[in-house]
Amino acid sequence: MVAAVAELLGTVGRSFLFFGEVMSYILRGKIRWVDVFRQIYEQGVQTLLIVMMTSFASGAVLAMQSQVVLERFSAKEFIAQLVALSLVRELSPVFTALVFSGKAGAGMAAELGTMSVNNQIQATRTLGVDPIEFLIVPRVLACMIVLPILGVLSEILGIVGGYVIATTQAGIPGVYYYHQTVNAIGYVDFFCGFVKVCCFAVMIGWISCYQGFYTSGGSLGVGRFTTKAVAFCYISVLVSNAFLTRLVLTIWGS
Repeated sequence: MVAAVAELLGTVGRSFLFFGEVMSYILRGKIRWVDVFRQIYEQGVQTLLIVMMTSFASGAVLAMQSQVVLERFSAKEFIAQLVALSLVRELSPVFTALVFSGKAGAGMAAELGTMSVNNQIQATRTLGVDPIEFLIVPRVLACMIVLPILGVLSEILGIVGGYVIATTQAGIPGVYYYHQTVNAIGYVDFFCGFVKVCCFAVMIGWISCYQGFYTSGGSLGVGRFTTKAVAFCYISVLVSNAFLTRLVLTIWGS
């Protein structure tokens, strides 16, 4: 028991030192932008279609369920507000982060893990290149750039999905739905969701790269550490979402 606790504390401490080293490179401007743009393509463009499909479907399903509930109270005209606020404040940031973790996060962990078990990371040190600057910083920075953009696109597509269902099945005029959506979303609502997705981006990049960088145990270890990376990303997103929601509600009270 004592050994397990000591190992856990050591892992947590090492992960924070790892994160501090990565951020120090970013803050000092030691960034390889060519590698960052390559990672933006690999993480963002290749994840875009999945995010688009899941976001549109989530907005459509949310509108369907809202219609069923609100029609009982003769209040189906509020479908637009319910869909917009639910997506912008909670669903789009969380869903986008989870999808991104399973696609891009797993890819980063597996790629770095393969490099680690094949001693390619150690080889970069032999060549006089810092592996943190060369391998980790571009991936973390790209994650911090890509995920907020995907989050905003997810919100838009989710609202579009709700719009399609509301206008075709609930009989709500398109212009009315548009104006209700615009009036429902305030600065605080958008800021709440955007701050969340930015925090999720940092955590996903950090966790995925850390697990991949310290992978051990050969090919079996790559699979094990990649699974751990995705699981930890999911847990951190869901748990931090609860704290961030409470923080925003405490500050703005609405």
